[in-house]
Amino acid sequence: MARRPTREELELWRSAMAGVRQLHGADAQDAEPEPEAAAPEPSGFAEAMDTPPPRRAAPAPAPRPAPPPPLAPGESSGVDRRTAERVRKGKLPVEATLDLHGLRQADAHYALAGFVERCHRDGRRLVLVITGKGTMREDAGILRTQLPRWLNEPALRDKVLSLHPAQRRHGGEGAFYVFLKRRREG
Repeated sequence: MARRPTREELELWRSAMAGVRQLHGADAQDAEPEPEAAAPEPSGFAEAMDTPPPRRAAPAPAPRPAPPPPLAPGESSGVDRRTAERVRKGKLPVEATLDLHGLRQADAHYALAGFVERCHRDGRRLVLVITGKGTMREDAGILRTQLPRWLNEPALRDKVLSLHPAQRRHGGEGAFYVFLKRRREG
């Protein structure tokens, strides 16, 4: 059996419900239905329960930032012109290298994801990814054509600023400079 509310509890309930009014019409359809009472309420408390508690509006979700534009080899969105030129010409030091030669697509994709994640976490900015040029039978190597697509996947795209074919001394057509975003602390 439920205990009876104390006088202080009833006064607190009444003061909390003082500005509340019952919904009518279309607004009432949005409100949750009140459960039917199984037993009569103790006197005094039933009067306070006639009005439902106020509904709190859910906070509006924070607007999501627009996704970055897709990466394409040779494009530098989000990088100032001077830095983009230095990346393109291979003038910045390469801080890490990943060689995907001889790997199958699935293994190369997995290796690339882990490599980019680690480099970004470690605060590296310019990394070199060697894909190879492909065979004579192909127009371009499979890994070479897949690299931009993999870097455009949401898990990696948020970490990458630009993608440029490497200079001859770093592998030429069979390698790419990947310029990573600065890691945000937080």
